[in-house]
Amino acid sequence: MVDRIDAPRLTSLARGGGCGCKLDPAVLSQIIDKAGSIMPSALMVDASTRDDAAVYRVSDDVALVATTDFFMPIVDDPYEFGRIAATNALSDIYAMGATPIFCLAIVGMPVGQMPIETVKAILDGGRSVADAAGAPVAGGHSIESAEPIYGLVALGTVHPDKVKANSDAKAGDVLILGKPLGIGIYSAAMKRGILGEMEYGEMIASTTRLNTPGAALPKIDGVHAITDVTGFGLLGHLREICEASGVRAVLRSGDIPVFDGARKLAQDGVRTGASGRNWSAISHRVTAPDDWAEAERDLLCDPQTSGGLLVSCAPGAAMKVLALFHEAGHVDAAVIGQVEAGEAGIQIA
Repeated sequence: MVDRIDAPRLTSLARGGGCGCKLDPAVLSQIIDKAGSIMPSALMVDASTRDDAAVYRVSDDVALVATTDFFMPIVDDPYEFGRIAATNALSDIYAMGATPIFCLAIVGMPVGQMPIETVKAILDGGRSVADAAGAPVAGGHSIESAEPIYGLVALGTVHPDKVKANSDAKAGDVLILGKPLGIGIYSAAMKRGILGEMEYGEMIASTTRLNTPGAALPKIDGVHAITDVTGFGLLGHLREICEASGVRAVLRSGDIPVFDGARKLAQDGVRTGASGRNWSAISHRVTAPDDWAEAERDLLCDPQTSGGLLVSCAPGAAMKVLALFHEAGHVDAAVIGQVEAGEAGIQIA
């Protein structure tokens, strides 16, 4: 007979949560060796452009897309934690224009501090999302760890000519964001016990909504580059597009979708530690008005867990892209700016 373990709050067992767990982008830059290994010619996308996944050409018609993503709890409900982590991991496949095919689970749990039922609920949540995406969890690896960790290795396929890397944005493109910002701020408010029921519902709905439009975006002529907005915030991931593509971006701050509750919380001073680190890493690349409010800056640097896709496409393709998002339930998707020729950087208008 196993002794009953009183279940602690999941978030109380972790120092960070969700994509806010990511390493400081400035530290990550120092760790990654740009020289790297000698890559085979079949490896179409590697870490050199900090894209969302690696892409390997298997044949003239098939490329394999591979990624891994895991983190510590962003919510206390174990089933929802599993759903969020799985949705977030699969997003990297969709961000390459690919269709997921199967997954492997990554599990690290402090088994002596939580009931086995809690661990099973986390895995069940992740499995439900993977099944819904048509990418079943086929195996994985588990360890005992000091903090609860869950995520997936996700694999997908795409035609080699349809890969949507973050390095192909073109001057003249418009930028479209698929989900509102503010998930990190909602998470911070939840940990402080000040997140309302409606805002919590928005947080769960957004973080568990699969970025399925990504698999269909390559079928639209004029879609050039895709990434997803996660732990480095909108500005951090847009910077990666700009640097990889050799372009600059202009954001219309008033057009960027943001959860109303998150904006109010930001104005009240609620923020994550990661937003400050994200700003420190990107500030030298950003030009903003003198009266740019700190709360607005925090929103654009807010670490998103399972955030929206960021698409760079020709203006003539924008209506089709928006229609694809809206049909998939991403009703807040919006054009937020444009891409211009020039030195890699971001202007806030």
